[in-house]
Amino acid sequence: MVLLLLNVAEYFTNAKNTCVEDENKSLEWWQTAVFYQVYPRSFKDSNGDGIGDLKGIEEKAEHFKDIGVDCVWLSPIFKSPMADFGYDISDYNKIDSVYGTMDDFVSLHKKLKSLGIKIILDFVPNHSSDEHEWFKKSVEKIMPYKDYYVWKDAKFDENNLRIPPNNWQSLFSNPAWTWNEKRGQYYLHQFDPKQPDLNYRNKELVDEMKNNLRFWLDLGVDGYRVDAVPFLFEDPNFSDDIRKPEELAIKEKNTYDQYYHPYTMDLDETYDMINQFRDVLDEYILKDGKIRVMITEGYTSMENTMRYYGNETNLGAHMPFNFGLIDRLNDFSNATKFKEAVNNWLDNMPDGKCANWVIGNHDQPRLATRLGSEMVDAMNMLNMLLPGAAFTYMGEEIGMSDTAVRWDQTIDPRGLNAGPDGYRTLSRDPARSPYQWNSSANAGFTVSSKPWLPVNPNYWRLNLDAQRKQHCSHYTVYKRLARLRKTRTVQRGSFDGRELSEWVYAFTRSLPSAETYLVVLNVGSEEERVDLSSWPTLVKDETWLVHTPSVNSQYSIGYSLKTNGFTMRPKSAMVLCNKRHSLVLSSFSSATQSISSSSLVFPVAMFLVALGFLLKNP
Repeated sequence: MVLLLLNVAEYFTNAKNTCVEDENKSLEWWQTAVFYQVYPRSFKDSNGDGIGDLKGIEEKAEHFKDIGVDCVWLSPIFKSPMADFGYDISDYNKIDSVYGTMDDFVSLHKKLKSLGIKIILDFVPNHSSDEHEWFKKSVEKIMPYKDYYVWKDAKFDENNLRIPPNNWQSLFSNPAWTWNEKRGQYYLHQFDPKQPDLNYRNKELVDEMKNNLRFWLDLGVDGYRVDAVPFLFEDPNFSDDIRKPEELAIKEKNTYDQYYHPYTMDLDETYDMINQFRDVLDEYILKDGKIRVMITEGYTSMENTMRYYGNETNLGAHMPFNFGLIDRLNDFSNATKFKEAVNNWLDNMPDGKCANWVIGNHDQPRLATRLGSEMVDAMNMLNMLLPGAAFTYMGEEIGMSDTAVRWDQTIDPRGLNAGPDGYRTLSRDPARSPYQWNSSANAGFTVSSKPWLPVNPNYWRLNLDAQRKQHCSHYTVYKRLARLRKTRTVQRGSFDGRELSEWVYAFTRSLPSAETYLVVLNVGSEEERVDLSSWPTLVKDETWLVHTPSVNSQYSIGYSLKTNGFTMRPKSAMVLCNKRHSLVLSSFSSATQSISSSSLVFPVAMFLVALGFLLKNP
């Protein structure tokens, strides 16, 4: 018996020691952060011109603190003619007057810092505006700007008519080449004609872009989201892209989607440039010891995406964006699809790297529109409780949906290029509609009678103010999830995800010395019976407490459920907490608070608590 007890004591002591090493491993701020994307034009208008601005963001900064945000990411606020609403930058080092002044930015930064919230900016390296001084001087062939952009001589057809150098297409549809009469050459633009591509084979241009990074880092920003990175380099031979088989090509309204693009994206040089950008950010570690984060955006293959993580010699980005929960899931996806969407990233991610999760942004239809409003809480649970960083697009915390924007209201260049027949599919305007603060005119976004985009007509019932007053709402669920992210289990715990049936997906986050959290999602359209008894690492007949139910769940916070079976409504979800483990922890905490933490007494106390628990729970 004594030997048995000694073995038990040794087991608990070893488990504790192992756990301490594991649980106390150093984590950087960005690895556990909730990043909140603000699309500035649509967040809050402070001056009544119908367009959101920096003062509006500062006015509402307490909202970030309230919902548990760690870092605010601002979409472009730089000087721009707004052909692509800020992604066409005419001066990288100035604030556009529509958003305010540099003093406004400094004030916002100070406000966020006072709330303990970091800030990152968009870095748009692939292109500038055609109104940038660099481009104007490049047209004139003034050194050193002559080759800051990608210029190419015309070709001529059989009728001696001038035609573009090759068949490359813009992502916004139509040829990626525009003729400049003054220079007498075509320039490349993989997006809008007012967004000429920069030439990263020009060393002076590269130095300029690195200095742009330093400009804002010197002002105290905490990092960057780097836009459209797969397009930084193109084939130096300007080879034609490969057209898809005609039966596939003719189905695409956007001409870009009619081709494969081996010569205009994902070139090897791109990854080296990302490494160089990372080196710039890491210069600042030497100044104050703080890490500035770099997150890359690239809609590309999994293999190419993972390359942005870098390797032992080339660090790459801290995180490439993970769009799996957007790209791989729709309103008909079953539990297998959910499991694949999660595991596809975790299984491919290099060892030692940090995962991240994204369920929406300014370029994609909103979550509630893609998957239905009933799935808002379930998807926020996935986003917030899977291991790694979480990204929230403004409005996801209250379940905002896309606004129906008519053709005559459309202003997105991608939508306009698609024409009246195709704009509904390609326009990004619906996901960029103003934030719904309250039930007053224009949802409290602006006092102007005409906001820059129409407010969703459902604002009278779906708004932040209304949800803050409700006992159970998307807002209250989101806040509970954000608090849960601060626990050691969610920040450091292991992950185990499983299909419990065709339509039920579940996963655990667990640590040996802390609560286990079990997230269960019924992604189907019918009521489901959930049985956890076959889960190898869960104890049979274990009692679980409902920690956070979705708004459409039949269970309330604190409700007790058994492993061997319970039902769930369609599209509902829950976070459950391991009750027995919680009781162990409570007993352990009480016992250890009243004893010495000396090297002899502490293991003995831990052994006694464990023994007492085993005797009570054979």
